[in-house]
Amino acid sequence: MTLPRPASPDGADRAFQVDLRGLVDLLSHHLYSSPRVYLRELLQNAVDALTARRGLEPDAPDGAFGIRLFADGSVVRVEDDGVGLSEADVHTFLATIGRSSKRADGIAEQRGDFIGQFGIGLLSCFLVADEIHVLSRSARTPDAPAVEWRGHGDGSYSVRTLPASARPLPGTTVTLTPRSDTGEWTRPAQVHALGRHFGSLLRHPVTFSDGRAGAPAVSVNPEPAPWARTFPTPGSRSRALTAYAEEVLGFAPLDTIELDLPAVGLKGIACVLPEAVPAGRRHGHRVHVKGMLLSEQADEILPEWAFFVRCVIDAESLRPTASRESLYEDDTLAAVRDALAERLRAWIARAAASDPELLGRFLRAHHLAVKSLAVHDDEILRLLLPWLPFETTDGHTTLDEFARTHRTVLVTSSVEEFRQVAAIASAAGLGVVNGGYTYDRELVHRLPEIRPEASVADLDPATLTAHLDPVDRETELAASAYLALARDALAVFDCDVALRTFHPASAPALLVDSREARHERTRSQLAREQEGGLWGDILGALRQEAPRAQLILNQLNPLVRTAVAIDEPELARTSAEALYGQAALLSRRPLRPAESSLINRSFLDLLAHALRKDS
Repeated sequence: MTLPRPASPDGADRAFQVDLRGLVDLLSHHLYSSPRVYLRELLQNAVDALTARRGLEPDAPDGAFGIRLFADGSVVRVEDDGVGLSEADVHTFLATIGRSSKRADGIAEQRGDFIGQFGIGLLSCFLVADEIHVLSRSARTPDAPAVEWRGHGDGSYSVRTLPASARPLPGTTVTLTPRSDTGEWTRPAQVHALGRHFGSLLRHPVTFSDGRAGAPAVSVNPEPAPWARTFPTPGSRSRALTAYAEEVLGFAPLDTIELDLPAVGLKGIACVLPEAVPAGRRHGHRVHVKGMLLSEQADEILPEWAFFVRCVIDAESLRPTASRESLYEDDTLAAVRDALAERLRAWIARAAASDPELLGRFLRAHHLAVKSLAVHDDEILRLLLPWLPFETTDGHTTLDEFARTHRTVLVTSSVEEFRQVAAIASAAGLGVVNGGYTYDRELVHRLPEIRPEASVADLDPATLTAHLDPVDRETELAASAYLALARDALAVFDCDVALRTFHPASAPALLVDSREARHERTRSQLAREQEGGLWGDILGALRQEAPRAQLILNQLNPLVRTAVAIDEPELARTSAEALYGQAALLSRRPLRPAESSLINRSFLDLLAHALRKDS
């Protein structure tokens, strides 16, 4: 802030009592995201001045006061018909860093009527200009003179009083002389674009002119937001909202959800994305405060699970942060977030009840988002669990359809476990759901809450092997020598070998194993390697009997029937290793180095045997 200074002759140069260049550097690197915000700050000051003028003249007709933008390549000018500044105001507010005119004269109690609250917006103009010229005349005093303020990038400023004829009507004009290196932000086309970007929803009329002879001024905000307009039919309103979403957000939404929270003066739309997005990726939302664009990346307005929508909203009572580029996290924002979440839940419930075609398209794109919501929301669970798609032994289907066919629903704990057993479980008539995807296992276990007649259980190896038919005793005895060699060959993998019959007959072997069992065997192996040390004692204390993997050979498969009849010990061992490797590959789980080596070795050994036999 400045300190009080001795009085100076009218028009004499004075200096800000701060390192202005250091402050501007701080603003550009830590407060504002881009130099382009200078125009937003000028628009904001103009809007607040118009709001104060309306407070002085409440009976003035709508549209009587407005904002005019001008840029011709040499200057940028923002002019408003607002309340203006007196000479005392200029000395108090424009010469004092961080001071805001909106804190004076009792206006602090009415801050909800104003966008800006921090009094540093004018300094943002030094991001693009070395000189700021302000010409203002107060509307509070009928015969008030005009006042001129000039601020410079070196920290100096001057103030002088001019005749009322210098500005015949109340209001303020801010003129910037851009630096040569800021043309990308101050060219006429860019100023027009920035005006539309920040001010398209402002309630006051805003126009732009580039000074070309005969070129009329064009409106920056020619019409209100579509949710603020009336339409002859619901269909025309829906089409207008969709067209607005395409123009502003760049995609055609699957549906638009109107948002209206009168308590905080919030209106807008939530646009359902037409395609799936990665879980957890939160799209930023376009948030306006009193019509002024605050941010296009305000992800705090909705809960994390609502990543299937993007919003465009305009609110009256949300608080911007100091940079006015995000929202202040307070009780009001938390309440708004909860209320908007309820609007999204209500839309999902309405689609489930009355528009199954829309619901189907929504779930095909966003089933993961809905699953994440259903895990924690009993109402959404009740409404949508029967509709949600899951990977099952009957293909991709809903739990409702799956439970009609399978009274007992089995669920795996991992994707690889499901892939190991899917074909064989299907042939055995078992109904298995892949529970390895995010949220799926937890949701499947809640199926009885929706369908009390359904039973859900985790799939374990014993359940599956109990549905595999044993071979007759004579066949078991004939294969005993081969099975013994196979167990010896696969002992290094803690794998047992058994002979059964199961469908499909094209599957030669099934490797029944689980991630937990593999982890336990790895821990046991590590404990053995660390025997005697402190780490070995710790692991030994945690050790339990490690469950073994099981390679189940299919007696119905012609290859297996040939293999169990092999009477050459080395060839028998190699064939057992090859069958293990093939079953491990079909499980699609990551292979351990020893398994990769075994697959390569057994393939080469079998190839060598075949070549020797042919020669």
